[in-house]
Order: sequence, then C-alpha cells, then structure tokens
Amino acid sequence: MAVAHFDYFSEALQRTVSFHLVLPNDIRPEWRQDNPYFERPMKTLMLLHGYFGSSAEWLYKSEITELASQYNIAVILPSGENSFYTNGEASGRRYADFVGEELLHYVQDTFHLSKDKNDTFIGGFSMGGFGAILTALGYNNNYGKAFALSSALITDNIHKMEKGHQQMANYDYYELVFGELSKVKQTENHPLYLIEQLKEKGETIPDLFLACGKDDWLIEGSRQFAKSLEELNIPVVYHEDEGGHDFRFWNQWIEPSIKWLLNMD
Repeated sequence: MAVAHFDYFSEALQRTVSFHLVLPNDIRPEWRQDNPYFERPMKTLMLLHGYFGSSAEWLYKSEITELASQYNIAVILPSGENSFYTNGEASGRRYADFVGEELLHYVQDTFHLSKDKNDTFIGGFSMGGFGAILTALGYNNNYGKAFALSSALITDNIHKMEKGHQQMANYDYYELVFGELSKVKQTENHPLYLIEQLKEKGETIPDLFLACGKDDWLIEGSRQFAKSLEELNIPVVYHEDEGGHDFRFWNQWIEPSIKWLLNMD
C-alpha cells in the first residue's frame, strides 16, 4: 500500500497546497489472488475532511488505507481548510473548483487513473459531507456517486443569520464562505439549488448516500435534506444509526459507504 504526501501549486487556490494519496498499486500478487476488485480498473475516491480538519484526518483516524487495498480504490485526501468546499469571491478561495476538477484531474493525469465518472466518487464527513454533496452536484460530469456522513447541511439555518450573531462561527466567516447569507438558497452553494438547475437542464443527478447518528446535533439537516430529495423524486439512500458526531460513527459507516459506491449493497 503506497501512501504519499504531495505539495503542488494550485491555480484554484493560488498557492502551493498539500494533499495525501492512498494508492494500492503495490499489492503483492498473493494478496490480489481471489480478490475480484483487482480484476477491474482502479476506482478513485475523493475523501473530504470536516471543519477543523486536515488532509491527514481520515488517514490517521480511520481504516481507509486497509479499505483502499481491499477494494482497489485510489483515495485522494485534500486539505479543504474550513472552506466548506465552496468557491468564494476572494482570490485563492475556489475550493469547489479545487476538489471538483483541478486536484482530481491532476491526480488522474499523473497516475493514469480512469476519467470515467462511473469510476470516480466523492465522500466525506460533517463539513466534508456537505462538500461531497455540493461537489458531486456541481461537477456531475466528474463524479458519478457521493456519500455524506453526518453532513453539515447548514445553509437552511444560516440564511437568516444577522451580523453580530454566532453559530459555531461568526457571521463574517459564513459570509466569506457562502456569500450574502440572505441569498444563499439561490446560489451554487446550496445543494437544492444545484439539483433544481440540473433538473431544468435535464442533466444526470449523481446518486447520493447519506448516514447520520441519532445523537448527532446535525441530524435534522440530514433528515430534511433526505425528505426534500424524496419530494423531488430524487433517489437517495438514507440511514440513521446509533451514534454521534465522531469517528466512532464515521468508522462504522465508511465501509458500508464504499460498498454502496461499488454496487455491493
């Protein structure tokens, strides 16, 4: 199992950035034997971290390297800082473009990975769950499926936020990340807006898988989003399980999420 750390210059972020890559291209022949996942091309998963996190969070706190080698998946681990993976107005804040296109294509070109969107997935937890949904919908030509664990689907809660108020972070932070908050529901930073745009254009909407813990403080956002998708006749797989907003829950659901990506459920 090859695990590497890279620094490269990002046009989207206008600086040198770091990412990790898990690449199961060195699996010994005897370990490949009788493993059907090595009889097909390697798949690719862009895996996003949460608020306060980094590119190493999944690497150190989960079994993603073992799962990558078991299921023959290259895993890209970017650093999205606290961006919610949106494109901001300020220079160097095109995080949606960064994970939606630039970094993905850089890794695909460098390591000769499949560019078929049916071989390419995105997932994440918390802020990364929100980012996975937003990116899959905004870059549906690049990603075929997305999973989101304990998603921070907060855009319906912050659109009425007033200057001076604070919900985990302050007003100025949310305005930097999402733009004018009163209009966020009519922008590409809102998942339902992106779905409406795709439906109007007759474009394919990526398959979505959601899971959230029953004791998670963000669960109402996942419930409402799943309900909205069902009302729009958008297929969605939604699970609730025991657990809270932590890696105990995310580690419980990362393998089922990967199996769903690979049509194993």
